[in-house]
Amino acid sequence: MRFLGNIEAKIDAKGRAFLPAIFRKVLQAGSEERMVLRKDVFQPCLVLYPESVWNEQMDQLRQRLNRWNKQQQEVFRKFVSEAEVMTLDGNGRFLIPKRYLNMADIELDIKFTGMGDTIEIWSLKKAQELQMSAEDFGQALEQLMGEDQQ
Repeated sequence: MRFLGNIEAKIDAKGRAFLPAIFRKVLQAGSEERMVLRKDVFQPCLVLYPESVWNEQMDQLRQRLNRWNKQQQEVFRKFVSEAEVMTLDGNGRFLIPKRYLNMADIELDIKFTGMGDTIEIWSLKKAQELQMSAEDFGQALEQLMGEDQQ
């Protein structure tokens, strides 16, 4: 499953957004009916996981954590408790609960960003503010990809 691209959109007064058609097609091709919404761990955006991807992430996290370690249990609890299952209605819309809108500082204009196996949902304003410059991106990519090529 590969989500690619950036699509600007709006949410309505009830907090509903249309999942872009290109992303809906990817979900349908993967026979995915449900998604999981969660605030990103590092960035001020939301992340939509297809249910199968979410389940893989959960399994991977659970395998790394010790159930008998208090801090690790708290990490797992926080990760899981801040997630919510989403389904699309017949028109391809889904409801973004108000608490998630607040977490990501989303008001009306949003940006969907395909991130491979997940989709990020950004406040359009935040996405523009935090975007890496082309020069910084080129330097970072050169450093990352050029390290082993000597």
